[in-house]
Amino acid sequence: MQFLDEAKIYTKAGNGGAGCLSFRREKYIEFGGPDGGDGGRGGSVVALATGDLNTLIDFRFRQHAKARNGRPGEGRNRTGASSDDIVVKVPVGTVILAEDNQTVLADLAGDGQRFVIVAGGDGGFGNAHYKSATNRAPRRADPGHPGEERLIWLRLKVLADSGLIGLPNAGKSTLLAAASRARPKIAEYPFTTLIPQLGVVYVDEDEFVLADIPGLIEGAHRGSGLGIRFLGHVERCGVLLHLVDGTEDDVAGAYHTVRAELAQYGAGLVGKAEIPVLSKCDALGEREREDRAAMLADAAGCARSDVMPISGVTGAGVEALMRAALAHVQAARRARRAEEAAEERRVAP
Repeated sequence: MQFLDEAKIYTKAGNGGAGCLSFRREKYIEFGGPDGGDGGRGGSVVALATGDLNTLIDFRFRQHAKARNGRPGEGRNRTGASSDDIVVKVPVGTVILAEDNQTVLADLAGDGQRFVIVAGGDGGFGNAHYKSATNRAPRRADPGHPGEERLIWLRLKVLADSGLIGLPNAGKSTLLAAASRARPKIAEYPFTTLIPQLGVVYVDEDEFVLADIPGLIEGAHRGSGLGIRFLGHVERCGVLLHLVDGTEDDVAGAYHTVRAELAQYGAGLVGKAEIPVLSKCDALGEREREDRAAMLADAAGCARSDVMPISGVTGAGVEALMRAALAHVQAARRARRAEEAAEERRVAP
């Protein structure tokens, strides 16, 4: 299945039905009076987050969502039928942006969340609505109100608990395959990962989702390589696993290159919890591994014990790394639940 994480669609809500101008004309009723009914409401376009989808590929060829107009009112005080809403299903984690691709309209981060993208127009009043003691034969009936229309962007941010970042060929895909049942493409050339890959990691009685983000290079924020478009998928992560190739001559430079691109991207990624990881340690001797780990610790501004040496090929250090990642994930989950509880208390009557 093709992965698509951004789409632009045109949405148009239905117009309200027109009110009816009508008078009763029945035998033996001397003063019939107005009996024009109101128009029906136009349908709205509603976004619904669902866990059944994991990509926006449906919107590659479906770029318009239009709801029907409301039915006009009729005589004998018959109100026009309202039109049904159009439900646009999107994956959980989809952000709805305005036409400028910057203004956030809604963030559908939970299964079943709904957002009215454009609201249908109200129906117009029929002349029966304007009947009064001083105006017993009104000849006024209103047209329906127009429905809203809007161009929007849909941007998918994968809901992952932790994310793998690093330069191309840092061993991210190998680690994902070693830690989970995911089977990403693995090769000796850079940019083998072209789209985010997800895997579920099981640690004891708990589990979390690990995302492999395509490699960054220097100048990615200017569009070099694959750019930074996929960094949006790690904005929701509780911890970032920053892989640095231990066979690199300049591990500190490799670390700073990726951190600089995170800073250029913004969105709070620099301030996220991070675990520095020295990968491909199976290709290093013990002394060389310790020297590279010390260099990485200096670059990351952390203690040597915080740098985790691993080998995705042999599996050495992978279990310890996943346990450390899970601790950060659990802390992020507790903080998120506390925020949700505080929000519920705030809005409770």
